[in-house]
Amino acid sequence: MSTPPESDPSVIAGERGHLTNLAYRLLGSLTEAEDAVQEAYTRWYAMPGRQRAGIESPGAWLTTVVSRICLDVLGSARVRRERYVGEWIPEPLPDRTEWPAAPLGATDPADRVTADDSVDMAFLVVLESMTPAERVAFVLHDVFRYSFPEISAIVGRTPAACRQLASSARRRVTKHRRPAPAVARQVSVLRDFKEAWQEGDIKTLVALLDPDAVMTADGGGLVSTVRRTIEGGREIARYLTHIAGLSPDLVLLERTVNGRPGLVAQRGGTTVTVAAFDLTEGRITRIWAVRNPEKLRPWTTTPAHP
Repeated sequence: MSTPPESDPSVIAGERGHLTNLAYRLLGSLTEAEDAVQEAYTRWYAMPGRQRAGIESPGAWLTTVVSRICLDVLGSARVRRERYVGEWIPEPLPDRTEWPAAPLGATDPADRVTADDSVDMAFLVVLESMTPAERVAFVLHDVFRYSFPEISAIVGRTPAACRQLASSARRRVTKHRRPAPAVARQVSVLRDFKEAWQEGDIKTLVALLDPDAVMTADGGGLVSTVRRTIEGGREIARYLTHIAGLSPDLVLLERTVNGRPGLVAQRGGTTVTVAAFDLTEGRITRIWAVRNPEKLRPWTTTPAHP
């Protein structure tokens, strides 16, 4: 008996990119996303062949399983993040075109994630404020365009309830989201910011930061970093110039972080910080600095160059 095209191993493997994209947006973590996708594949291949052959759409089956796994992970993540040392920031996503190619045969979930507005750090941070059910319903419907009857089968709620969840989540996004400035403008502001930081020019830093700017750092308790949110452009500028004075060997690189211009700090060729930014009217309003080395694994070690 021939294998149905949908059940062909190459077709099943071809779903991995879609599943990783979905799981990263649901969890905000490449590591957890890859674990969820791998678990779904493990369940698929653990089924008897006859049972797999009876599944009309393996892609839909895998999507359902990954979404349910992510729903469970999000529920337990709330408890784990209450015990997390310091602030928790979503895992930053690199642009692989800006880094050396992975060794032959090596794969990384970051290579499979498509960068668009739904992986913008500001967007992911808003997703973190949602309940697990809100997040799953919203991402499946508004980002991946699944219908509410389809989402209902995934999350185990009525289509009407799923519509309500997505609507509630959408209001959160609308409340916090602002139009992103043109990329050229972002690049220009961050280049000035980088140069001022390197030179310890506090006056220029203050001018580039919104007076009500907020900076959050995530070290996960594994590296030293400020554990409280720093509020106010002047306070952030003072903190950054202090750090620059303590680390004269720090090299700052202009890199794409979650699809938008950002900065990467390296010491001895090793990435030690990845910073994402939010700008409003040409000034920096938010900085998310990820220093937790477990979240920097996709940012491969490479010789530093501007």
